[in-house]
Amino acid sequence: MTYPPNAPAASAPGTAPAQPGPGVPAQPSVAPVTPPPAGPSAWGEVKERLRRAATTEPGRLQILGAVLALLVVAFGGVTAFEVADRASSADDVVSRSQPLSADAADIYRSLADADTAAASAFLAGAQEPADIQKRYADDIRTASRLLVKAAASTEGSTESAREIAALNEQLPRYTGLIERARAANRQGLPLGGAYLRYANKQMTSELLPAAERLYEAETARLQQDDEDARDWPYLSLALGILALAVLVLAQRRNYALTNRVFNHGLLAATAASVVVLLWMAAAHTVARAGLHDAREHGQSSLQVLNAARISSLKARANENLTLVARGAVLTEDGKNDKYETDYTSSMTALTDALAQARELADDDAGRDPLATVAERTAEWKDRHKDARAKDDAGDFEGARLRVVGPDKTTGQSFDQVDAALKKALAHEQSEFTSAAEGGRGALTGLPLGAAALGVLGAAGAIVGINRRLSEYR
Repeated sequence: MTYPPNAPAASAPGTAPAQPGPGVPAQPSVAPVTPPPAGPSAWGEVKERLRRAATTEPGRLQILGAVLALLVVAFGGVTAFEVADRASSADDVVSRSQPLSADAADIYRSLADADTAAASAFLAGAQEPADIQKRYADDIRTASRLLVKAAASTEGSTESAREIAALNEQLPRYTGLIERARAANRQGLPLGGAYLRYANKQMTSELLPAAERLYEAETARLQQDDEDARDWPYLSLALGILALAVLVLAQRRNYALTNRVFNHGLLAATAASVVVLLWMAAAHTVARAGLHDAREHGQSSLQVLNAARISSLKARANENLTLVARGAVLTEDGKNDKYETDYTSSMTALTDALAQARELADDDAGRDPLATVAERTAEWKDRHKDARAKDDAGDFEGARLRVVGPDKTTGQSFDQVDAALKKALAHEQSEFTSAAEGGRGALTGLPLGAAALGVLGAAGAIVGINRRLSEYR
């Protein structure tokens, strides 16, 4: 019987492996795999090349040329970007923010004037004067048109958009109440006065506050655009000074090594950088001065004059409603007529605003209309006092004729005050536009010029360095 060969026994721990027997091939041993040595990183290679280059003069010149070119190009590019941003803000001041602020003020004025005209027409009797009807209709159309214009120029999520939506919702309700008051007044029904008072309440508690908030929001945006336009381009200034410092050091180094006074390429780069730096400083100084004048002598006066005009409109509406209500509406303490009290407050606000406007006026064209306003306001107060005396004495018709009659009325004084304020507003608007456009115009061409000069300066620096490098070939 044949037995199979016995399998080799496993080696005991610590003993040498058994040698293969005769006829059994030896098993090759597996050598451990050693990973290849890691090569240098990309940044390490760059640093090594720069180190080797810095040990020779041609290498140092190449590094210097690259640094100069990058600095000059960066200076030109950053200047172009920052100045373009300031120019855009200045353009917004002239063509968007200030017109929107002015439109918001006109919306308020149109609504307040419409309320005044409605009360005047009602007080005139069943047959409303055609000119007052036309004034009311023109005011409503103006407010509606400006609301559409403002909605098209305002972002949908802003506070202005919310106020515009509220005004668009409330205005038809107000006009509906006025039409009901007119219809009742033509029929001689006392209900017409109630509708008119309710319409006035909606105007003073809903529409005018929304219009005032819209004006404040647009004025705040105008102020922000003005600040953005006048902000100094500090990064551009820092880069310009740094570029000039490195260029001067490079030329000093060149003179120390070669005894040559000028390197035409480096000199051209220096000249381009100086031109950009001076141009930017001068243009921005002029722009800031123009925008400052526009704000101090234009926008500030416009805000005060708008406040004066709004106060006069409120005073006129309350004066009319004093006769319409005939003492039916009292103040919260129940002691005084509400509309007469509001008239007095509005006239006080008008007087205060006129005093501020006179201080801000800087020429005769601005002061003369204000002198007219002051004279007509004093006349208005006297005529109003006469009308109140007649009404308190029981002469309602005499009081009504002193307010809306054909001659020597408070209505005539109000119209003269409103016309003079309108003239003063037109003058200050012209002053603002002229100064702001002058500021905006100072930045014209600078972004493109800075970019072009930056590229030319970089090219000059490279040419100047290459001229030195050619001496080593």
